[in-house]
Amino acid sequence: MSKESRRRQRAASQQSRPGQAPTRPSERTASERAPSKPVSDVRVQRAGRRERVRYGPQPSLLERYRVAIVAGAVVLAVALIGLFVFGQASQGAYACTAEWTPSPTASPAPGASAQPGYIQPDMGNTHVAVGTRVTYTYCPPASGRHYNSSGQGPIKPRVYAPGDAAIPEGWIHNLEHGALVVLYRGDGPGATDAGQAALRDFYASYPPSPICGIQPGTQIGPVFVRFDDMPWPYAAEVWDRVLPLQTLDTAAILAFDQAFGERTNPEIICPNKYQSLPPGSSAVPSAEQPSTAPSGS
Repeated sequence: MSKESRRRQRAASQQSRPGQAPTRPSERTASERAPSKPVSDVRVQRAGRRERVRYGPQPSLLERYRVAIVAGAVVLAVALIGLFVFGQASQGAYACTAEWTPSPTASPAPGASAQPGYIQPDMGNTHVAVGTRVTYTYCPPASGRHYNSSGQGPIKPRVYAPGDAAIPEGWIHNLEHGALVVLYRGDGPGATDAGQAALRDFYASYPPSPICGIQPGTQIGPVFVRFDDMPWPYAAEVWDRVLPLQTLDTAAILAFDQAFGERTNPEIICPNKYQSLPPGSSAVPSAEQPSTAPSGS
């Protein structure tokens, strides 16, 4: 078949398709006529657009350092809490305005009964919440504000070692009910091994209370406890009365307790026992003055 025949056949075939006109060279689209760009040129152009620097809103100083600021605030808060707790602990559970040193008293009149110890001005007997830090006008205190809570005040009668936590706010409540309290300094002989053994032996042999007849260790007394804010190595106390001691004079302590134990305290735990006492022996008159010097001074 000749070239001319093939050309005519193609033309006839195109004319035979309904609704479709033959395509002329001038009718080709621009994309068909225009040569396509290389793919590499397109990528370069797009890459160039991405590399343009665009400036947006800048974060504030707080936003940039938010984590560091929060962490610093937490550390500061923990440090302040620690300083507060340390400060409270270093202040102690109680405070003293002054160490009490009684003035010497006159010799007793001929035939007068012994009056061991010294009267200390009364500081009241108000109950305060556990944890309250009390400032006592006189130390060692033989009265004053104290706790009123089971196990906190009155405290359990026994011998308290130098490292035991026993504070005046607790054992003053024992005094309020008539107990005897024996104090020893932490830097004195009572805090040594030998001194502790002597205190335990004395406690084990202590007699019942002088009026109520309470067995030692069963209710409120006696209490043997460390106390440093006093000018003597030892002291014995009942409510409003102090017996200073340079040594553990057990005979003087027993005589002191027999003379004033359960007689000066504002709260009585065995009122029926006082009915059998001789007249004038149930309490010490308010005008009574001590007539002997401190034992062992």
